[in-house]
Amino acid sequence: MELELSKPLCFFDLETTGTNVASDRIVEISILKLFPNGNKESKTWLVNPEMPIPPEVIAVHGISDEKVANEPTFKQLSKEIYNMIKDSDLAGFNSDRFDIPLLAEEMLRADVDFDMKNMVSVDVQTIFHKMEKRTLGAAYKFYCDKELTDAHSAAADTQATYEVLKAQLEHYPELENNVKKLAEFTTRKQALDFAGFIGINSKKEPIFTFGKHKGKTVDDVLADEPGYFGWILNADFPLYTKKVLTQIKLSKLNNKLS
Repeated sequence: MELELSKPLCFFDLETTGTNVASDRIVEISILKLFPNGNKESKTWLVNPEMPIPPEVIAVHGISDEKVANEPTFKQLSKEIYNMIKDSDLAGFNSDRFDIPLLAEEMLRADVDFDMKNMVSVDVQTIFHKMEKRTLGAAYKFYCDKELTDAHSAAADTQATYEVLKAQLEHYPELENNVKKLAEFTTRKQALDFAGFIGINSKKEPIFTFGKHKGKTVDDVLADEPGYFGWILNADFPLYTKKVLTQIKLSKLNNKLS
């Protein structure tokens, strides 16, 4: 089945120096652009990240420092890449949580005013997670290789859930066997920025989700402590977080002036 498109759709994927959106860099980017008339355009760039690629990361994607030493930097490629995607929507696998946030950081670092206001994104991984069976019985079979014969019995479900969590800890060594860490891992927060530093409360107001002002509205904090805005702009926060915070501040100022 072909996709029904009203505007171009760019599937893209990144290989990077690591998984930290604020500090890691792109070493390879590939884009497959689909047009509403059925035409396709694809391009792949190797990128000099201007920083060492850790050995454990090289072992994953095979891109070494030597391989990208003579390649252009992202800043040198940024306008070409942006021109390819600027009229399009975006799609990827786990793209909402990683690829788009990191791409936004690289664009803003290269002085390209990247924004998603006129784009939507399709995360194929989310479709997979939502459409495939995600019941306790399916998890019990996958992780424990047992059939949940008395599903929806509270006692059976409780026991199965306990066994599944233990099996998950064995199955995924990267999971930390710590309840607080597991709670953080399994919590998905609604956020205005990709990194989740600026959330939304029940009144749909922007709030800070970290530090001494955690849970407070952005408007209240900036009114009571104006210097906090400058501190965030000068600290090691993602550029997109700073961009969103600046937009909130300017919006508040414009409302006062109007």
